Amino acid sequence: MSKTLIFSGLGLNCERETAYACEISGAEQVDIVHLLDFLKGDTKLSDYDLVIFIGGFLDGDYLGSARVGVNRFKYAAEFDLKAELEAYVASGKLILGICNGFQFLVKLGLLPFDEDCMVSQSASLTQNSNGLFEDRWVNLVINSKNPSPFLKGIDSLYLPIRHGEGKIVVKDQKSQDLIHEQNLGALYYADKEGNSTAEYPANPNGSWENVAGLSNVAGNVFGLMPHPEAYNHVTNHPHWSRNPEENSEPLGLKIFKNAYQYLSQKA
Repeated sequence: MSKTLIFSGLGLNCERETAYACEISGAEQVDIVHLLDFLKGDTKLSDYDLVIFIGGFLDGDYLGSARVGVNRFKYAAEFDLKAELEAYVASGKLILGICNGFQFLVKLGLLPFDEDCMVSQSASLTQNSNGLFEDRWVNLVINSKNPSPFLKGIDSLYLPIRHGEGKIVVKDQKSQDLIHEQNLGALYYADKEGNSTAEYPANPNGSWENVAGLSNVAGNVFGLMPHPEAYNHVTNHPHWSRNPEENSEPLGLKIFKNAYQYLSQKA
């Protein structure tokens, strides 16, 4: 039986819609656990098959809020969290980070190179180029060579964003080259024709290479700035009543369905 863990608390506020997206996509058990309870050792990652770091307003969504969260993981855990995370990733089980959760995974070092876990960063997310909080829907095109099972069979997506710090920056040329060579850029901001673009407003934040999400080399750790859990019903779409033929399936659910299909095949 596949089990899903969703972290909540400390300002994170997307746990219910994320749990709903999981449940209607094939989850057999979904547990919502407060981050501080997890850091006490009350919950073990090894008991789960999919772990989701959700979005929301972690620590009030102030500048560097994901850094505060990561420091809790590094210094407040009452057990060897680094070893537990490394073992979990090595097992091939899945981790998904959405918005704040994506920022968290990047600053934790799990993305794009999971061997950096709780040691160093090769990338970060910083303030949108225009300095504004962006809250709207965007077109995305998928990197067909990316290894993540979350994106299997998906060519494009239309999802909502809501962030002020979604601009991906990469530390150095070596890291950039590795991301390119290993196809770790998972999806990109695109125009209406499906072409990756740096032009605003199609690209809402000026992210490096127009990247909207990253995976690790194995593909089992995946994070993105857009919110797939927020498109879990046809009526979520801003044009649902005007163009029903374009909105027959909630596209955000594809990511969750892929996850549970992968886990069922892996069992």
